[in-house]
Order: sequence, then structure tokens, then C-alpha cells
Amino acid sequence: MPHQLQALRPRAPARPPQRPLDIGTLTAKLARVLPQAEIFLALPLLRAIAALKADRAAVVVAHNYQVPLISVGIADFVGDSLAMARYAAQTAAPVIVVCGVHFMAETVKLLCPDKQVLLPNMLAGCSLAAAIGAEDVRSLRRRHPRAPVIAYVNTSAAVKAEADICCTSANAVAVARSLRAERLIMVPDRHLAGYTARQTGLEILTSDGQCEVHVKYSAADIDAYRRDSEVTVLAHPECPRDVQERADFVGSTAAMAEYLGERRPPRVLLLTECSMADNVAVLHPEIEFLKPCNLCSYMKSITLEGVVRVLEDLCNEIRIDAALALRARLPIERMLAL
Repeated sequence: MPHQLQALRPRAPARPPQRPLDIGTLTAKLARVLPQAEIFLALPLLRAIAALKADRAAVVVAHNYQVPLISVGIADFVGDSLAMARYAAQTAAPVIVVCGVHFMAETVKLLCPDKQVLLPNMLAGCSLAAAIGAEDVRSLRRRHPRAPVIAYVNTSAAVKAEADICCTSANAVAVARSLRAERLIMVPDRHLAGYTARQTGLEILTSDGQCEVHVKYSAADIDAYRRDSEVTVLAHPECPRDVQERADFVGSTAAMAEYLGERRPPRVLLLTECSMADNVAVLHPEIEFLKPCNLCSYMKSITLEGVVRVLEDLCNEIRIDAALALRARLPIERMLAL
């Protein structure tokens, strides 16, 4: 069974798992969040993927926002974008299938230059990654030459190559403090930058990027649910400021999973991509999740059929120019060294 919602430093097996599909255990887990008919309809694809993974000595890494048929059904590891890349780098598997979006597959490739990294849908993009380009970062540097640049991992390899260091939503505050600068640049998410500025007291310049999923949440959503029930509210730092200020906890997907695992609140409003709640519910069926459900269309473009296709044809391979990859890997390595 897959390792669910791991922390930032996962341990990967020395060899990719070759275990046969345990249908009984799998269907029991999926039944916590999916209708039985949907599970049974997917079984032929789940069996096909298990066989192809064994044939290709492949590993599947999936983001927390993938649907349970992927995160529970086929993934060897489930986590945030950086944790996926670190797991992939630690496994001996020569083929990595990334069930996530394009920048995540690029990050895996940056940490696994000698592995074949496949993305089931090459059109799986990200509104944040699309909000900033390499020239935008160079322009910010020209205007603020003394300010170090932090690039959120939700950016392309070309943008990472222009940065001094990368960050995740989990470590943005620690990365900002590590630079020992009173003014810095953080791109592209203005809400994460604002959160980091409030936590550190630093002046943080940013661009106008925002996540099209998280920006849909509002303080009114929280107020409406609090009027009708006693609920614990968890919000991602990509949410707008008014949402963050009304939440009981603000943190990354990994931090949310850790919070829920430790505290086990009976009723939760999880203000992030909707499938996150389903994946946590598989692990903690005792928690009731109230869902003002916002889906990421890019994440949902990753399908079981797409995974079958890339494993059969070894297509949709992620390739990054060697010189660009060298520059883009440096800010990631600086972050990992903290």
C-alpha cells in the first residue's frame, strides 16, 4: 500500500516495490471515500498499472491533491511537491511517474537527472507557475539589486534558475529568515509572501501571482460554517489573508496532515484543494470533513488511463536543458541544506 501524506524527508525503498496488488485491502481503504461501483470499475486499470510498474521497475509518486484512486490505488508515495522529488531521488527505480503538475515533474527531474521522469498529461499546468517567467525575475532583480530572490517551488525550472534559493509553503518562513536580509523578493504567490512577511517582520516584495484554487476561499465561507457547527478550520498559506486570519491553523499540506494526525479534531473545514480531504479521510475516517470543495482542474487532468499510457509507451518524458538544470538545481540544494 502507498505511503500516505508523508513528511518532507521520506525514506524510499532501496528497490521499487514489486508486491502484487492486494485487492481486499485496497478496496477496503477506498470504500471509506468512494462508492463501491466506482472502485470495481477502476480495478482493471489498477491491475494493469500494477503489472506495468513491475515490468518497468517504475515508481509512482503522487501529490496530496490527487484523487484516492491514484493516491491510494497506485501511488508508492504521496506528499507535497518537494517530498515527491526527494522520495524519487532516493529510490533505485529507473522510471518515475509523477501524478502531479508540470512544475512538479520538472522538480523531480532536477533531483533525479539520471532517471526517466514521465508525466501522464503534459498539459497539467499550474496557475502559479504560469504567473511568473524568468524575465519577470530578472526585472525584479534590476529594480531591487540588493534583495535576494526566493522562488516558490510552484515555478518552472527557468524561474528557479533565476533565484537564489527555493522554498515550499512548509519552509517559507525558515528560508526567509535564513537569508538575514531585511528586504527580499519572494515569487510568485502574493498570499504566501504576505504570510511569510507577517510571520517574520521582513519586507517582502512579490509579484501578483495567486493560486486559482485557494483564492476562491473567503472569510465568508468560514463564518457560514462556524455559525452552523463547531468546526476546526485549517487553511493553506496560499489562501487570502482574511481566510488565514479566521482559520485555527495555517500550514502546508504536510503540516495539515500532521496537525490532523496528532489532534484528530472531530469536524474539520479544510481550505485547500478538495481531494486533500479525501486522502486524509482514508487515514482518519473518524474525522468528519465539511467541504466547500474547490478542485484543481490541472490535478484532475491526471488519470489512471494516462498513467497506463506513459508506462506502456514510456512517453511524455520530462527533459530539461543541462545548463538550465544545473542553475535550477542550485537554489533547491541551498534550500535542502538549511
